[in-house]
Amino acid sequence: MELKQHHTAHLTYCSNIHPGESWNDHFNQIKTYLPELKKRLSPDRPFGTGLRLSAKAAEELKKPEQLEAFKRWLSEENLYLFTMNGFPYGSFHGEKVKDNVYKPDWTTTDRLNYTLNLISILSDLLPAGTDGGISTSPVSYKYWFDDDESRQEVIKNALPNVAEAARRMRKVKEETGKTIHLDIEPEPDCILENVNETVRFFTDSLFPVGGRYLSDRYSYSADVAADLLCDHIRLCYDTCHFALEYEDPSVAIQSIKDAGVKIGKTQVSSALKVEWTNTESSAEEIKQKLKNFDEPVYLHQVIELRKDGSFYQYRDLPDALERMDSAAAKEWRIHFHVPVFVDTYGGLKSTQDHIREALPLLLDKTGCNHYEIETYTWDVLPEGLKADLADSIEREYRWTIDRIDELKQKEL
Repeated sequence: MELKQHHTAHLTYCSNIHPGESWNDHFNQIKTYLPELKKRLSPDRPFGTGLRLSAKAAEELKKPEQLEAFKRWLSEENLYLFTMNGFPYGSFHGEKVKDNVYKPDWTTTDRLNYTLNLISILSDLLPAGTDGGISTSPVSYKYWFDDDESRQEVIKNALPNVAEAARRMRKVKEETGKTIHLDIEPEPDCILENVNETVRFFTDSLFPVGGRYLSDRYSYSADVAADLLCDHIRLCYDTCHFALEYEDPSVAIQSIKDAGVKIGKTQVSSALKVEWTNTESSAEEIKQKLKNFDEPVYLHQVIELRKDGSFYQYRDLPDALERMDSAAAKEWRIHFHVPVFVDTYGGLKSTQDHIREALPLLLDKTGCNHYEIETYTWDVLPEGLKADLADSIEREYRWTIDRIDELKQKEL
């Protein structure tokens, strides 16, 4: 099976799977895996690449000699870069990350400057005729603030930085003809975590308030400012995160479209799922299985659907395991990016079904042409799920390609 494009869509995997916070360390990981995966999946065609850089690595790569060397390597290997993950700013492997992954947030110049570096790198490496995207954090983390009023203040303070990033991307478009967009990625327990919050952010805050900021500061007309923000600030639809929020894909995607929000990137990923009322295992047996996924590096938020139809959120898996009321719980969805190519894990399940429902809609109804497989938890998976990394990534690709091929067959 050879990787082929579906319409104008590009498919890659996110390099946040690989450790290395310096550019040289991360590049060494990339050189180990990308050419091998291309040989297996796309031997005769250009192979799309996604890149996750820490702030440190971005500072190093933007130096002209490093950038030129990487550009030559991409050309020699018949690889092309079209998307970047600008969500994690600092360390992402080998040490406790937890809520530090949201620092610095969009109220800070550090977050803006990091993103501007990524824009600069991508503008240089992006092939002509291909749009580029950078996924980013959903403004900030809710639990750092006490109430809705303070969270709204965070949004207000973040808007000038987001607008400045949009303005820089518009300048790139004017100077090079290349379109780059910043793709905001909602996530549980963040300022933006579900469809309603995200749509309100765009329609009630970003478009009107961000537009006025650009008009007042740079004398853009209202129409130009609105077009600039709509073109360059988009949404990253992470199928794991939207499944965690129990979003119906068709309803969610239609709401996003109706609001005039563009989807710039889809991250293909699965969450863990437990159906407490539909299992042959006891609650204690399931809890013991879940303890295998309780690791100290990442946050694993849990959203519980209760038998009465209400929802309850736990900040992390250990909290849920300690405090759950088994008499009340109907289903859990757990923020653990499990492999997409399997849907059961010894009595536990995944939200693979959300991918199956969302992918056809995203491919054919939204104009989204960036697809990035994002399973980054291989090194912290329970032992029984670990395998050779290249083989595991290949299986992720092949499962995703099969889903795309199924859609193409239906169209014929």
